[in-house]
Amino acid sequence: MTQLPDHDDAVAQARLREVDSPSSLVERFGPDEPLALDSGRALAPWQIAYTTHGTLNADRSNAILVCHALTGDQYVASTHPITGKPGWWSLMVGPGRPIDTDRFFVICANVVGGCAGTTGPASLDPNEGGRYGLKLPIVTIADIVRAQAMLVDRLGIDTLFAVAGGSMGGMQVLEWAASYPDRVFAALPIAGGARHSSQNIAFHEVGRQAIMADPNWRGGRYLEEGVIPKKGLSVARMAAHITYVSEEALHRKFGRALQDREQVTFGFDADFQIESYLRHQGSTFVDRFDANSYLYVTRAMDYFDLAIDHGGVLANAFRGSPTRFCVISFTSDWLFPTKESRAVVHALNAAGANVSFVEIESDRGHDSFLLNEPELFRVTRGFLTGAAHVRGIEPPAPDPNA
Repeated sequence: MTQLPDHDDAVAQARLREVDSPSSLVERFGPDEPLALDSGRALAPWQIAYTTHGTLNADRSNAILVCHALTGDQYVASTHPITGKPGWWSLMVGPGRPIDTDRFFVICANVVGGCAGTTGPASLDPNEGGRYGLKLPIVTIADIVRAQAMLVDRLGIDTLFAVAGGSMGGMQVLEWAASYPDRVFAALPIAGGARHSSQNIAFHEVGRQAIMADPNWRGGRYLEEGVIPKKGLSVARMAAHITYVSEEALHRKFGRALQDREQVTFGFDADFQIESYLRHQGSTFVDRFDANSYLYVTRAMDYFDLAIDHGGVLANAFRGSPTRFCVISFTSDWLFPTKESRAVVHALNAAGANVSFVEIESDRGHDSFLLNEPELFRVTRGFLTGAAHVRGIEPPAPDPNA
């Protein structure tokens, strides 16, 4: 086995500890509880890592499942065990937040194929030994949701009050509403769509090829060979990150400002601040994410097309649905532009579903759903409050010490 540099080895070992025995909660499913996959294969045994926040009420009617995006994880509102950073949606989830954990019981699970404790390519292969690597079957968004449904079953929850998420999380929300309409009272898909566009597939392919072109990828066997395809994964992250922000946001933050210098160097160093920023994004990403997981999860997004799964007519996915929907998009999101959300809304209207739609003015691009966007908070709080009233979920009692 090739010897890793000390820092790389420490990071790799910490990440593998989280893969095998996550710091979060974890449910394990044995050989007699397989996860059936769209590919026709199955995972068994397997595990799913998750966190919870808030308290499940007596009739188990206040549970909200939050679905994470491509490079997210289960640490939606708690400190990440490797980076030490706050949860990725701490602005949205917590006591008194729009997804109020004083009122709701929030569940967030790492997706199948991920690298934060749910079975993925970095997990130990219980049947053949070693790490799965590319031996792991390809997974889809429907597979991810199927695994979440098995977790929800294990927790003894029949019906979710709501399912919410942005980007790839929004895809999961729509899959939940289509596959388990009687188990989802309210659905909140944000900055997403019912399919992955050819442009988005193209960006993902650039990232995957960057990873696989790294000599340290070793045909996906890098963990066994003691190396990390850092350069390829870093470039993949850099390319993807460009799609998460708008041109306006990049210009406002960086423009053409130089990085710690008065003039250009006439070389290939990071002369511009934007170059330095992207390199930083790439270098920090490799410390918390697995390269093979990036291949698997991007592929799951690429394969997502809800209409194809319902006879080519998107409205068929929601025909007769009892679920209440609130679809949200952002004006400057060019990765999942508003037209994608409108297509979902039109399909919901054609299916006779209960749907509201809000396009939020923002110049911050796709990542707006992760940022401090007061209109997003207002809409989310209003939608969940109204749905909770219909559902009969009581608001938290006033704090007498407030």
